[in-house]
Amino acid sequence: MMATWFLIIIYLSFISLGIPDSLLGSAWPVMWPELGASFGSAGIVSMVVAGGTIVSSLVSGNIIERIGTGKITLASCFLTAGALLGFSFAPSLFWLVLLAIPLSLGGGAVDAALNQYVATHYKAHHMSWLHCFWGVGATMGPIIMSFYISNYNSWRSGYTAVSMIQLSLVIILLITLPLWKCVAAIQNPITEIQSDCSQIEHNTVQVKNIPKQKLIRMKGVKNTLIAFLLYCGVEAMVGLWGASYLVGARNIAAETAAGWISLYYAGITVGRLITGFITLKINNRILILAGQLTAITGGLILLLPLQVTFLLPGFILMGLGLAPIYPGLLHETPTRFGKENSSKLMGYQMAVAYTGTTLLPPIFGIIASQASIHFFSIAVIVSLLFMLFSSEQVNRTLKKRILKG
Repeated sequence: MMATWFLIIIYLSFISLGIPDSLLGSAWPVMWPELGASFGSAGIVSMVVAGGTIVSSLVSGNIIERIGTGKITLASCFLTAGALLGFSFAPSLFWLVLLAIPLSLGGGAVDAALNQYVATHYKAHHMSWLHCFWGVGATMGPIIMSFYISNYNSWRSGYTAVSMIQLSLVIILLITLPLWKCVAAIQNPITEIQSDCSQIEHNTVQVKNIPKQKLIRMKGVKNTLIAFLLYCGVEAMVGLWGASYLVGARNIAAETAAGWISLYYAGITVGRLITGFITLKINNRILILAGQLTAITGGLILLLPLQVTFLLPGFILMGLGLAPIYPGLLHETPTRFGKENSSKLMGYQMAVAYTGTTLLPPIFGIIASQASIHFFSIAVIVSLLFMLFSSEQVNRTLKKRILKG
């Protein structure tokens, strides 16, 4: 029972992790004129956040070993709460960029810490729901921001409200800090891990262990890395620039646009919840392909000269389509490249995924500033098509490997 209640605290922590991720994009249409910043400078803030998250994730392992998951989660949440409160008082873009550093360091550390803790001390299905709760938080972010923009005409109040939510979590974490080691002591993940490993081994193509320096040259690896880069880049690009596209290209009110982007994140959340139930019935590759085609359909709706009312289902379809792709690609790693190589490849995949999150949104920000925000739907479609092509290239490579057998 204690472990179950404690799991709820972890889920709450992941909700709070997701809320800030969607705030900047939903608030930016009203932020940049007030701050005297350029329209495309949101990409700079996004790049700093993503870059800091990469650094924080890489070093978090050593810190977790030294001070423990509970303390690093507490410290990280306090750091993000302070940064978000600072956002609400920021007088210029310079301060946003500066505050993005502690925001990203705190977010990356708590992300890695909680993933590691749940993977080690809880059964495997809890990991699926953990990422679903990130989507709950990401969905709440634009809703909160839309409320304060609509009712108080203030994006700053939205950031203040979210910082108070984070501080409330800090208090809960502080009170429950002694429980982390107690709960860890009573968990026994061995049976679940062995079960998962046996299933992976049963479905895995036998591939010999390849030295790390030669792994990148293995057939299919480069296309897989491209798929990861484009997936995370598109997910971040839609979250950051979707509201600006609705306001700038389709003349939708800023508070309405923020609310619609929350439904995009809701699509990801609901999609992952559903995916968790059907992965045992449907092959991962089919789910990935279906998700890609669904996301492309949503992108085409944005591209076609349809009425404004069609834009909302377009964003929802993109969210639903993107939902199974990332966890599906991760789960396919041992199947595609062998269990012996999966641990090495996982690091490459995560690094490239964060690179996509770091680079694609600011690159499009430059395009939007120099050309037009109208190119948003084209950029999304092109990225999704290249991701589909790269993913299918890997599948073709895998089929040839099986035939050679």
